[in-house]
Amino acid sequence: MNRIEENIGRIRAVIEQAAAVAGHTSRDITLVAVSKFVDAQRIGQAVDAGQLDFGENRAQELRDKQPLFPQCRWHFVGQLQTNKVKYVVGNACLIQSVDRPALLQSIQRLAQRQGIVQDVLIEVNIAGEAAKAGVPPDGLLDLLYRCRDCPNVRARGLMVVPPAGPVESSRRWFIAAREHYEKAREQGFSLHILSMGMSQDYDVAIEEGATMVRVGSSIFGPRQAR
Repeated sequence: MNRIEENIGRIRAVIEQAAAVAGHTSRDITLVAVSKFVDAQRIGQAVDAGQLDFGENRAQELRDKQPLFPQCRWHFVGQLQTNKVKYVVGNACLIQSVDRPALLQSIQRLAQRQGIVQDVLIEVNIAGEAAKAGVPPDGLLDLLYRCRDCPNVRARGLMVVPPAGPVESSRRWFIAAREHYEKAREQGFSLHILSMGMSQDYDVAIEEGATMVRVGSSIFGPRQAR
């Protein structure tokens, strides 16, 4: 058993425990392995360990890696510029970082041209941090309504990144995100995914309602930028 396989096994065990706290099972939680700067050999080791969902922060990386592992589901989890939409629409099973009308319209135009419906998540800037992407919480419903006007875009849920800090400090933001998620569902939006939690806090996120977690360094080790 290689290190990546060991890491995935350990993370799945933690997911099972955290899901039980929330009254769920691990089958209710999707683990997305964030493979930014990870080479194809190490991704292949994760695939051999049964991992099928991968996330990329860079549009060109997703475009280049997706054909190498067509059996996998590729998520785009980084900030997406409108001029990079062409690399992602149709290649990503889920674009997790839609945060503004201009990006939504760009996705709609390209998805319509391809004759597909592109699944997305709305990224919410849950703590109102100036340096972070994401729609402000009070703009969430408006952006969801705009999605309804885009027949080739389907909003499946929300994605959040809490402020940096101690693990337990993230809990309040995960609770707030779940509340916004539930309020949107009460407004009639068919949302089924709450993507929150990364390597340092994915267990806490699951305890507070996450249905999807994005884990990179705990699977692949520290990244080396290139």
